[in-house]
Amino acid sequence: MTLWIVFASLCFVALAFVVWPLYRSLGRLTPLIATIIVLTVGFSAFLYNEIGRPGIPSGAGSAPDTDEIVASLAERLKDNPEDVNGWVLLGRSYQSMQRYDDAISAFEKALALEQGQNAQTMVSLAITLMERQGGELTDRASSLFEHALALEPNNPNALFYGGSAAARRGDTALAADRWEALVQQDAPPEIREMMQGKINEWRGLPPPAAEPQPTATDSIVSLNLSLSEEAAAALPANARVFVIARDPAQPSPPIAVAPLQLAEIPARVDLDDADSMVAGRPLSGFAEIEVVARVSLSGSPAAQSGDWSGSLIVSANSGQTINLVIDQEIP
Repeated sequence: MTLWIVFASLCFVALAFVVWPLYRSLGRLTPLIATIIVLTVGFSAFLYNEIGRPGIPSGAGSAPDTDEIVASLAERLKDNPEDVNGWVLLGRSYQSMQRYDDAISAFEKALALEQGQNAQTMVSLAITLMERQGGELTDRASSLFEHALALEPNNPNALFYGGSAAARRGDTALAADRWEALVQQDAPPEIREMMQGKINEWRGLPPPAAEPQPTATDSIVSLNLSLSEEAAAALPANARVFVIARDPAQPSPPIAVAPLQLAEIPARVDLDDADSMVAGRPLSGFAEIEVVARVSLSGSPAAQSGDWSGSLIVSANSGQTINLVIDQEIP
C-alpha cells in the first residue's frame, strides 16, 4: 500500500511541474496538456504494473535503473505483441535515450497495429526519423507529416514540419496556410515573429512589425558566432541563421531559438530565460546546453541538405563567452 501512495505522490509532483506551467501559459486545457496527463499517469502505472513488485523491500539498490525498466517493458511486449500503447511507450523511451533505430522499430509496430490511423504515432515516428538524420527533414518524414495532417489537421508538429516540407516543394501558399494555423495556437512571441516573417515572405507581403520582447535577464549562454572561410564563400548574404539551444539528452523539441541574418555574422549572441520557448522549461533549468547554429538556405529552422551548421555543448551560467564556428555543410 505504501508503494502505491509513493507512486501517486510522484505522479502528482510530475504533473505539477509539467502540466501546471503549460496550463497557466495557455489558460485552458488543450489536447497537448490532456495528452501529457494521460501519458504521465498511464506510463507510470503501466510500468509499475509490469515490473513493480510490492513485496520487494525498499532501500538502497532496490530500484531498477532506466535501462532495466525499458528492457523489462521490451521483454513484456514479446509476450504481448498486440499492445499498441506498450509499443508507443517503448518508442518514446528509446527516443529519449537517443536509441533512434530501436525507437523507429517500436513506432513502426505501433503504427501497423493502429492500421495507420493515429496521427500522433506518425508524428513521433517522423520526428525520430529526423533526429536520426541530425534534424534533416527526410522524404519519409515529410510523407508521415502529410498523412498525420490528413487525420489531425491541427497537430502542431505536423503543421510546423508539414509547412517546411510544402515550402521545400515550392508550394509556398500551403506552407503559409499551415504556419498561420500554427501561429494561432499560442506560439511564443519570438517564434511567432519568426514564423510570421516567413509567412509574409511566402505570401509576398512586407515583413511584420517587431513585437515587444520581454525584458532580458542575465545571459545563460553567451556566444561569439562566426563563419569558416568555406562557409562564408558558399553561402548567400541574405540567408537566415537559427541559433538553437536544446537539451543534449533530448534534443527535440528545442529549449530556445534565436533567429538572425547571415549578414550580421560575426556576432555576439546572448541567450537567456526570455528566449525559452515553453513555460516551465527555462534555459536556467539545465546544467548543460547543446547550442546549434544553422544557416538555412530554405529559411526554415529544419535542417536540409546544403545548409551549414556548427554545434557545441556548453555549461549554463558559466559566465564565459564561447566561440562557435559554423563550419560543417549538411550533406
